[in-house]
Formats: sequence, structure tokens, C-alpha cells
Amino acid sequence: MNNPAHHDEDEEEQGDVFLDESDIVQEITVDDEDLPDVEGEDNDAENVEEADDSMHIFTGHTEKGELYTVACSPMDARLVATGGGDDKGFIWKIFDGDWAFELGGHKDSVTSLDFSTDGQLLASGSFDGLVKIWDASSGDLKCTLEGPGGGIEWVRWHPRGHLVLAGSEDCTVWMWNADRSTYLNMFSGHANKVTCGNFTPDGKTICTGSDDATLRIWNPRSGENIHVVGGHSYHTDGLTCLAITSDSTLALTGSKDSSVHIVNITTGKPVKWAMLDGTCSHGFKPLTSYKLKEFVLMLSLIILGFVGVLKRARFMITHLLLSRGVVSSLTSHTDSIECIGLSLSSPWAATGGMDNKLIVWDLQHSSPRCTCDNEDGVTCLSWLGNSKYVAAGCADGKIRIWDSLSGDCVRTFSGHSDVIQSIGVSADKNFLVSCSLDGTARVFEIPEFQ
Repeated sequence: MNNPAHHDEDEEEQGDVFLDESDIVQEITVDDEDLPDVEGEDNDAENVEEADDSMHIFTGHTEKGELYTVACSPMDARLVATGGGDDKGFIWKIFDGDWAFELGGHKDSVTSLDFSTDGQLLASGSFDGLVKIWDASSGDLKCTLEGPGGGIEWVRWHPRGHLVLAGSEDCTVWMWNADRSTYLNMFSGHANKVTCGNFTPDGKTICTGSDDATLRIWNPRSGENIHVVGGHSYHTDGLTCLAITSDSTLALTGSKDSSVHIVNITTGKPVKWAMLDGTCSHGFKPLTSYKLKEFVLMLSLIILGFVGVLKRARFMITHLLLSRGVVSSLTSHTDSIECIGLSLSSPWAATGGMDNKLIVWDLQHSSPRCTCDNEDGVTCLSWLGNSKYVAAGCADGKIRIWDSLSGDCVRTFSGHSDVIQSIGVSADKNFLVSCSLDGTARVFEIPEFQ
């Protein structure tokens, strides 16, 4: 016979145990935070946070040093310079973690860096009001250029020589001969800090943008202010960035007012857009009003396009129309424009703003070609060589690669933990280098996007 008592004991040892309401002595409320973590939960979170797509990290700047600027040598594909809030710059090499030259001597944040066109010299600009010139190969200080009474906002080199240009918080722009360490000219006229500027690619003109909402066009030899662009038909708030077309005829300017304008550098007027369908925006003349010589030239270029060089033909037509010029603004952003870049292979421009958008524009029609939505503001951008791809550095610490033809995000690079401040592309187009407020510079491989 089976023993019932023995059977009950087995059930208690092997089966589930249930409690009746009468067995409850006291109820205690426990917060979720007081509960122990599920095994492996912390590890999974750490793995997500530690995701890093970079193949090289430069950490030479001090822990408190936010990084503001990065520049890649136009000649040496491995040579990079970075500057930041630790009052220092560094020249370092990709793949060589032990090789670095410290660019010391500044007494405030290093805000701008630029290699000369031949790659021999590096200019560093700082909020201490000084521009220092360095030998790019040895890291030796060549000279210190003085003059501005406020912090340096940007530095740029002449496209054909060792002349360096710098914009300052004190409303002025200065130009020096870096080989001779001599002052050449000072350009005065802006009513607020000069936030952006550059030589035109032919080296014959200087364009500068300011927080006073104007663009000024200068003669670098005489210092003469040739044109002042401003007023109700232009920006209503400070300029933040500019880009100049390769033929030195047009300047694109971005502003805190969320608009982008295109200016004819020769006339100093914003450019109105003639359309290829024979109509014209803003009430300007149709194509039928152009001179016979110009019309024949445009027709010839169109024919050339049908035999295999359409892109080049369209590019030339665009500039012929714009050279007649007088404006349209590119208005699709809803917040401050932070960066502008021009395609090297098509008549397109890319703009990035704090509205989280990267917009690729068809400059022929003054219209968006595609709008690329990011998860945070776009702080910097760069076209990747002659390719169709645009890299966007974002406030969420991500770098996103966009296909300008399809508008698709084809790659997202992770690694930074704070705002991307600046990005650059190596001379061989194989590396994308970024710097961030997290105090690091990172290198990402991009050979597939050439």
C-alpha cells in the first residue's frame, strides 16, 4: 500500500509551494530602483555605450580640453592637426599613436587651424588674438602674428602662396606674409565679430561674413571694400558660414536666421535664378531675352550634354546664368545654418542646420534636391572628394554619411560622446577625421565612399 503521508512530503519537496492569504504577515512596497539588476543587464548597457567605429583615437589634449577644430594636410594623408580648449594644438599622425608635436604658446583656446595649400605650413588661431605659424613637418614655431584686438574666429591661406588671413572678434580682418612674418593689410568695416571668410580660389578677392548680418567683398592688395551685401533682401541675423564656387564668381552664405543666400561676387548682388524651362523666378527675364551669342553657347552646351558630358554642361549653363546675376534665397531650414559645402562634381550645395537637417540643393533651380533628417543638429559637413557622398557631423556625437542622389543615410559612425565640432578628410580620401567636445579626435575609414 502507498503511504499517503509520505506522498505529501514528496510533493512538498519536488512540487511548487503556494501561499494562502492567511499566510501573509505584512506587505512591503519595493521600488524598481531597489530591485537587484538582472544578470547581464549592465553588461549589455555598457556594450551599447562603448560602441566605437573609429580605428584611431587621439587623446593628447588634456581631459578638460574640449576640441574645436581639426585640419588634414592636403599633401600627407596621415598628417592631422587638432586644437581645443586646453589652449593647445597638436600635429599628429594616423596609425602612429606615439608621434605628436605639441603646438604650445597660446594663452586661450585654439579655435581654428588651416594647412597652407602646399602643406608646408600650419596656421593656428586662438581666442588670445594671436595667429601662430608652424612648420608642418617638424612642428617648429616659425613666427607669431599679432594685430587683432580680439579672439581669432578663423584662419585661411591664400590658394597660391604663404599669405594668411584671419577674422577677429574685434570686427576686423588681418592679412600677413607668413614667410616674412610681416603685416600686409587690415580690413575694417564690419560692425560685429567676423565669423567667416576666405580668399576666392583665384586669390584675387576676399569675402568675409559677420555677426552684423553683412557680407563684405574686399580687394586684398589695396584693402578697398568693393561691395557690402546686406539689407532687407539679405540675411536678417548674423552670418555663420560661407563657401565660394571654384570659378570665384559666387559666394553662398548661411545665417542664424535659417536662410542661405547666393551672391554674385563681381556685382555684390544676391543672385536671382533663371530657370531652364524658359521661365524665371522673382519676375526676371526669361531665356529668350538673352543675347544670341549666349543662347547659342547654352544650346551648344546642352548638345554636349547629350553626348556624354551632361553634368559638365549643366554646370557651365548654371554659371552663365548666374553671372548675369541678381537673387533667390534657399529657404527650407527652420533653424540656424551651421555649415555649407559645395560639390566638386555637380552644381550642388549641401547645408546643415540646427533643425537636424542636411539639405542638398540643386543650384540650377534654387530648390532642394533631397532633405536628410538627422537625430540632432548638423554642426559641420564635408563632401567626400568627388563622390556623391556627404558626411554630416552632428550634435549627438554621430557622423552620418548621406547619398546625395537618393537622400539615404548609408552609414552612421559612432564613438564620440558629445557634439562633433569639426570634420576633415585625408588627402587620399581614405580617412574621415573628427573632433568633439568630448576631448578626443577620432579617425574613421571611408575608402568605400570614394
